[in-house]
Parts: sequence; structure tokens; C-alpha cells
Amino acid sequence: MLDVSAQPAIDALAPRADFPILSREVNGKPLVYLDSTASSQKPLAVIDAMERFYRQSNANVHRGAYALSEEASAAYEGARKAVAKFIHARSVKEIVFTRNATEGLNVVAQTWGLANIKAGDVIVLSEMEHHSNLVPWQILAARTGAVLEFIPVTDDGLLDLAAYARLLERRPRLVAFTLMSNVLGTIPPAREMIAQAHAAGAVVVCDGAQAVPHLPLDVRALDCDFLAFSSHKMLGPTGIGVLYGKRALLEAMPPFLGGGDMIREVHLRSFTPNDLPWKFEAGTPAIAEAVGLHAAVDYLSALGMERVAAHEAELAQRMIAALSAIPGLHIIGPTSPPRGAVVSFTIDGMHPHDIATLLDQDGIAIRAGHHCAQPLMERFGLPATARASAYVYTTSSEIDTLAESVARARDLFA
Repeated sequence: MLDVSAQPAIDALAPRADFPILSREVNGKPLVYLDSTASSQKPLAVIDAMERFYRQSNANVHRGAYALSEEASAAYEGARKAVAKFIHARSVKEIVFTRNATEGLNVVAQTWGLANIKAGDVIVLSEMEHHSNLVPWQILAARTGAVLEFIPVTDDGLLDLAAYARLLERRPRLVAFTLMSNVLGTIPPAREMIAQAHAAGAVVVCDGAQAVPHLPLDVRALDCDFLAFSSHKMLGPTGIGVLYGKRALLEAMPPFLGGGDMIREVHLRSFTPNDLPWKFEAGTPAIAEAVGLHAAVDYLSALGMERVAAHEAELAQRMIAALSAIPGLHIIGPTSPPRGAVVSFTIDGMHPHDIATLLDQDGIAIRAGHHCAQPLMERFGLPATARASAYVYTTSSEIDTLAESVARARDLFA
């Protein structure tokens, strides 16, 4: 096995003391949390911001002419401004709060999609998509008669860009793809792919659930038409996500849900929708969660997203080197940059669930399963993989601990 201890140590980018959960033990061992791709841990800044809101300013937004409501409204809309700045949106009107990335993608499918997609239209997706960027388009195709086509994934976990160019010759109406695979760590050449799609006349939807927490992202430079991502993967709370959309597209879209706050006025037989972005935010929103997301954005901004990406690139290569040295272990996906710090692997003769269970005995949290990407598992002929993923609080010593534990688990089964 590779002597990973001989490699330079990589300290956590964020102070680990900021993350209270990282001080606990699991099965008598220090917790090594390597499932940030599923959901990240939360710093004290986020936890404290939400508690402070509930203690001092808790009220509904946009509806009260009293101090608490005005404070809550300012906090909620302040979070929108912070998110717009974080992804370099042109306007806060382009930032719609949702429950998560999944809901954001469904909003596009059920509003823009139903209004613009017709029978025979081509929708291009990729084989590496999360179910959340597959099923909404499958539902849309079933309702409209549209045709789904897929960019193949190569044996080394990359998108087949020559095949993508051929699919664009069919003049698709919509192209949707992930900016980072939650299974393979693959980072597609998004800017080039988006420019090609636009040249073919397509609208482009990007799943940013993995990319936004880990990479510097500028939606204006990227030029995507829609982008969806989740708070809970970027140090923020669960229960809130973001849909970015170009203003002209959002203006033309019908509302997604009906109810309070998404209306300007209501009569017995008609209503007038509210302005952007509120026409897509029916009902009482996740106010405290927006406050937490704001704190998470501030925390990541203080770290610097370029530094976040560099830190994770180093951890990814250390993880790949350490795991690759274990006999019988196979990494699924690209093994060289650019890629994210999420590594999926299999071990000959071991089920991924057994790997994860044995690692848990050492206090190590990884994910095992199909990772909400069953078509991608089918592409590689696998029922599941084990998956380890790092983030700003991950250290090189934790990667070394992972590799040592995986080696022991493999030896046990061998």
C-alpha cells in the first residue's frame, strides 16, 4: 500500500473548531466525516445565526408593519442579496428560493417546460445525471411527447463530447446537465457546452448541487439559463435551495404554486401574480433557513472559493493515490484533474454496503449505494459503489485514516 504519510500534510481549510459535530466520537473513534457530497456539516456561524433569528426576530415576512416582521423580511431578502452576489447574478430578481435543488429543477420542468416543450422536441441530458435531473424531464417528456437523448459517459468517466456535438445537430429545445457528478467527481467543460447548446438554439439548465459548494461560479460568465443548487451541501441548513434563472425567462414563466405571497391581487375568479422573484415563492418561506444560508455564503466567501477548490483538488489526488494502492480496489471515474473531491470505488469480492459498515466501526462516515444515479450505475455494470467525499474541514490525516481502514476491510474479506 502507498505510504501516504510520506506525502505533505494538508490541513483543513476551515477551522475544525467551527464545526462542533467534528469533535464527537463514533463507535469509540474520532468521527471522520467523508459524506459531504450528500450533506455537509454546519459551522457555528450558521447554527448561531439561525438560533439568533429565532430568539430575537422570529416573525413572518412581507406581511407585517411591525418591527419583528420588518427585521425578518430584511433578513430574508438580505439572504437573497448574498446569494446573488455569491454566484454573480445580475439581479436579486433572478434568485428564487426553493426547498432544494430538486424542487428548482422541477420548477423549470413544470413551468418553462410545459409552456415551451412540444411533441417531437429533443431534450438532451447526460448519462451521469442525478435522478433529480432525470425524472423531471422524463415526466415532462411523457406529458408533452418530447424525446429524451443522452450524452454518453466514457469508460474513464468523462462526457463524450463528440457524441454531444452530434446530438446538438438535432437542434434540441433544451439541454440539462450537472456541473459536477455526485458519483464520479467529473467536472464537464460547462462553458463550452453551454455556448454550443446556445448556438444550436437550446435553453440550458445546470444542476449546480455539487459545483456551487466546491467551485467558484459566475453565472454570467457561464451563461447558463437556469441553475439549481441546495443549501445543505454548502454548509447551510436543510430545507432551502436556490433556483437562478435569467430574468427574461423567469418573467415569461407561469407561477409554479398558488397561494399567499405569490400574488399581487386575487379576485374570486382570477388573480394577478406577484413580481419576481416572489411569484415563485408561494406561502410562508423557510425564513430561518434563509438566514442560515446567508451565514453559510458569508463563511464560504471568507474562505474564498478559489481556495476551496484548490484545497479539494489536493485532497482528491491524495485520496485517489491512497485508494488506488489497495489491491483489488477500482476507482470509478476520472483519476486526474479537473475533478471534485468525491471518489467512488469498488473492491473485488466486497459489497459497497459491507465496506461502509466496516468503515463505520472505525468512525468513518462514507456513502454506499447507487447515489441517486441508477442509470450511471447501469452504464458501468454496477449495483452500487462506496463513495468518500471531502470538504473544507477535511484533512489529509483523515484521508490517510480512510485508506488504512479500507485496506483493513479489504484484508478481512480477502
